[in-house]
Formats: sequence, C-alpha cells, structure tokens
Amino acid sequence: MVSQNVIPSKSYLGGAEPYVFTEQGVAMLSSVLNSDRAIEINILIMRAFVKLREIISSDKKVGQKLRDIEKKLQDHEEQIVQIIQVINELVTPQPAVKKKIGFVVPL
Repeated sequence: MVSQNVIPSKSYLGGAEPYVFTEQGVAMLSSVLNSDRAIEINILIMRAFVKLREIISSDKKVGQKLRDIEKKLQDHEEQIVQIIQVINELVTPQPAVKKKIGFVVPL
C-alpha cells in the first residue's frame, strides 16, 4: 500500500500508483470535483467507509466474545477432567490389604 501523500516520483524508486483511495483521499477528491455525479459517488464511497468501520468494530466485539467463550470452555474442560479423574478413582476397586494374623516377635 502506498500513502497518497508520499507517492514517490518516477525518478525515485520507480514511482507507484495507488491501488485504493483512503477515506481522507476521497474527502480531498470531493473538494476538487464539483459535478453532481462526482458528489453522489463520493457520498456513496464515504458511506461505504462508514459501513466498513461498523463491520470491523462489530467483528472485534464478536471476536472478543468468542475468545471469552473459548476461555470459559477451556476452564470448564479442565474442571470436567478433574471430576472424571476423581470419579474413576472412586469407581476403581481398591485391592484389599490383608493383614497377617498373629504376633511379631522382636529379635
């Protein structure tokens, strides 16, 4: 991407043409063009930039909510694994410890 304000000349780095206009570039262009059609198109482009900003901000909110949910799920997953381990320990029969009958004579 090349800044509209800092487009190098052809003699310097070969020059470059911008691929897109920034929102500020469209606003500057609208001050130069005075036809009804140009003004209408500039208004539509500005509305597109506003809509794009709204979409990006809503995507950030949705992304943050998804990250929050993912963290909660990871926390719950760890807790569920611990619960399953405890249940398995309780369900697994423990070997009976047999004590010897009688006395032990110390030597």
